[in-house]
Amino acid sequence: MSEVAIVTGAAGGIGESVARQLAAGGTHCVLVDRNPAVTDVAASLGGEALVGDLTDPDLSLRMVAAAGDRLDLLVLNAGHNSVDKDPATMDLGRYQAVVGVNQHSVVYGLRAALPVMRRHGGGSIVVTASHAALRGVEQDPIYTMTKHAVIGLVRALSEPLAREGIRLGAVCPGLVDTPLTAPGRERFQAAGIPMLTSDDVGAAIVELLRAGEPGTELVLTPGRAPMRYVPTPLDLG
Repeated sequence: MSEVAIVTGAAGGIGESVARQLAAGGTHCVLVDRNPAVTDVAASLGGEALVGDLTDPDLSLRMVAAAGDRLDLLVLNAGHNSVDKDPATMDLGRYQAVVGVNQHSVVYGLRAALPVMRRHGGGSIVVTASHAALRGVEQDPIYTMTKHAVIGLVRALSEPLAREGIRLGAVCPGLVDTPLTAPGRERFQAAGIPMLTSDDVGAAIVELLRAGEPGTELVLTPGRAPMRYVPTPLDLG
């Protein structure tokens, strides 16, 4: 029986790249996105698609049900940036939408998937974070907050899950050339800011799924080899 994977945010960009690389190796993929284009991507891979809003916890339950009684790999990749820089003037609807996708949907995905992985004795999970998970990015403080939260969750859960045979890690890419960043592509190029490709990040995610140590935070920077980030231990007394 072939492996089964779920990939969120899979209508394009990093998620689509991950799904294509996994499917090329024989993995059956369930692809999830609010963009209906995910249906065409899934069809091209012989996989399944769910179209919906991951801020609704029911969608995470449905995507796990669509995978059947087996789930080997889970990539929680869906994300969105924010246009609000000042909390004093930000739109609360946009704020809730960004937090819902970037942060809450990760929790909902784990909530839905972990029971299945536990029944089968293990699995592998990768969450897409960002350089913004490891430092402050003043251009997008709300996005930065959500990615810090994701890394905090990975750090807190990776060891106990590893004891159950479930590996949990995160990738932390720099600027990636995806549909999400497309509006600023010319500006980035004009400023000489290098960008990763979706395939760069997709390959790193697949490698982390296959062979990463639990708790790995893999930092991806254009022009550099992937590097594992090691937090500095704090002396809390």
